[in-house]
Amino acid sequence: MYDITVIGAGITGTFIARELSKYQLKVLLIDKENDIANGTTKANSAIVHAGYDAKEGTLKAKLNVRGNELYDEICEELDVPFKRIGSLVLAFNDKDMETVHELYARGERNCVPQMEILDKESVLKLEKNLSEDIVGALHAKTAGIVGPWELAIALAENAVENGVELLLNSTVTDIQKIADGYSITAGDRKLESKIIINCAGLHSDDINNMLNTQSFEILPNRGEYNLFDKSVGNIVNSVVFRCPSEAGKGVLITPTVHGNLLLGPTSEYIDSKTSFETTLEGLNYINEHAHHTLKQISFQGVITSFTGIRAKTKNQDFIIEESEESLGFFNVAGIDSPGLTAAPAIAEYVVELIKGRLGDIELNQDFNPNRRPSIHFMDLSDDEKAKLIEKDPRFGRIICRCENITEGEIVDVINRKAGATTLDGVKRRARPGSGRCQGGFCAPRVMEILAREQDIDITEVVKDRLNSYILTGETK
Repeated sequence: MYDITVIGAGITGTFIARELSKYQLKVLLIDKENDIANGTTKANSAIVHAGYDAKEGTLKAKLNVRGNELYDEICEELDVPFKRIGSLVLAFNDKDMETVHELYARGERNCVPQMEILDKESVLKLEKNLSEDIVGALHAKTAGIVGPWELAIALAENAVENGVELLLNSTVTDIQKIADGYSITAGDRKLESKIIINCAGLHSDDINNMLNTQSFEILPNRGEYNLFDKSVGNIVNSVVFRCPSEAGKGVLITPTVHGNLLLGPTSEYIDSKTSFETTLEGLNYINEHAHHTLKQISFQGVITSFTGIRAKTKNQDFIIEESEESLGFFNVAGIDSPGLTAAPAIAEYVVELIKGRLGDIELNQDFNPNRRPSIHFMDLSDDEKAKLIEKDPRFGRIICRCENITEGEIVDVINRKAGATTLDGVKRRARPGSGRCQGGFCAPRVMEILAREQDIDITEVVKDRLNSYILTGETK
């Protein structure tokens, strides 16, 4: 029997699993997908928010600010890219400036540090490519950008290194109460666990309803994005928002940690939890807002478009609580924005709730917070490159020309704990296929490496989710 089972290996579930690995507990992390971060975590704005937007007194407000504080140390420990570049909320008229002042006041009540209200001249000194129509902005210096899927993967890897068991390709189909905990049917396995933590994202209501009559509803909210080539990645240096509305924080413009430019998202409530298609209307909406925000931008720089689905709830706050009717069953649900920012603080909060159920938990004296650093060949000095190639010639073979990724880097991410098993899994860890050609050149070579390292036939290599086969067989 497991002490704790975490259902869902997105950013919230992986943060919680890693936090639990600091204690002497038998922990299982389950996900229905074939990789870490294969849901909302892989398709969002990748922003670490300062904390001025959340309404005071909510879990979002409390956990946003604390989560923001934790990011520097955690990303350093896990060797994950994170940059504090600050954010701007732009005002284009007097009504917008009223909103800016309201956000500043709310930020003060939420204890957000390093905020200031700027006039037009000061904003344009920071961001010369913004529209001349702006009249001012809220500047929050503690906001940042991160690689969300890279972070979740690193968290899972570190959790596994510290004793957590990872079970992928295992959809939870049934949960039953037993004498000393719960029986869980996951894929073709029957498991038992004293405690369950439900971090199933869009499907967290489905998991809850397997066991509890007290229900909540997840409202799928689709957001579409355009991702640009690195050639325009420096058009802004900060995360740039327009004034928020009831629909959300609005269309943002931001650099990514890898030097691309990201525009989006839209905000559209939909009926399906699996409608990941982009729409002409949605992408046009993004582009129109970008034209209003920037002096000029060419959309010839778009290299891909994608959709993410947020898990919203009616009360517009996180649901983090133990079920009243099923003791030992904890819901961590409705984790929409600022969920990525709040995730490390959510993990702390959940562990404290669990201590209330289990009592004092003995620390894992062997816990190691540091993940083995990833190898980024192109960031090395010439001497370091030469020594690495001499040690392992695979680092001398470039597989992805757009991102300059070597065979050695790809082999490394496949063979790590919680390593890549799919084409997109390699892409999310080492970035081959993330450049201008989107895998047009390197994908066949990455597939060959995946097949070789996993000792499978190349026709068994999938792009992303189960059954997303790329090849069907030999042509001759």
